[in-house]
Amino acid sequence: MRQPVDLDLALEVALAAAHVAGDIQKDGYHRTVKVVKKGTIDLLTEVDTACEAEVTAAIRNNFPDHRILAEEGGAEGGDHPCRWIIDPLDGTTNFAHRVPFFCVSIGLEVAGEPTLGVVFAPMLNEMFVAVKGRGATLNGAPIGVSPVDTLVDAMLTTGFAYNVHDAARDNLDHFAAFTRRAQATRRTGSAAIDLSYVAAGRFDGFWELNLKPWDTAAAKLMVLEAGGTVSRFDGTPHRLSDYEILASNGRIHADMVSVLTGQPV
Repeated sequence: MRQPVDLDLALEVALAAAHVAGDIQKDGYHRTVKVVKKGTIDLLTEVDTACEAEVTAAIRNNFPDHRILAEEGGAEGGDHPCRWIIDPLDGTTNFAHRVPFFCVSIGLEVAGEPTLGVVFAPMLNEMFVAVKGRGATLNGAPIGVSPVDTLVDAMLTTGFAYNVHDAARDNLDHFAAFTRRAQATRRTGSAAIDLSYVAAGRFDGFWELNLKPWDTAAAKLMVLEAGGTVSRFDGTPHRLSDYEILASNGRIHADMVSVLTGQPV
């Protein structure tokens, strides 16, 4: 079947758009920006909207018939098999508090399959890239998941959704369980960075609840192309629309499933 998009061109467009969004984020990081609340702890800044406008414009200019799903603008387009999924500023709360762990995330799925992913953390000067079948890279160098094979030797990471104050499932029980089993647990405030770090072998596993497709579209492919495993908490296949995600180096995946489900595997 003929590929419905030129992946080399798509990657070129995504990289250029990520750099533009990164420049906007770096500029905003060093000045006062307007912050509004979408929810009790869910923030939106003018930088989010400016980055999204630039990224979506770049995609429309090059692929006018492609669909787009973006965090702030919602879904656009018709029935084309290619869909771009954009988080213009993943880690907005970090950004608003001048914590440098934030990024722009640009993913492309073709016929429902993650095909291209770009995650750029401008304050760290780190560009993560994955293309289906071509592997994953960090600043142009190949990356791969870690060799850690036991939870007691693993550094894990997670996050807490914006509804954590009143959600029936709040992830605190899982955080406690893994803290008692793993070498260390961390919380960076950006799911896209967390997943990219799993791909790079910095973290050995990641889990989280209540994420949206734009949080995981690009970096999920990063993990897979780096040799890792991505699933639901019970080990079954993960879809971008799923409520939960578990990603790991593969070697500790079964143990993580066991902790998350309370069942031996």
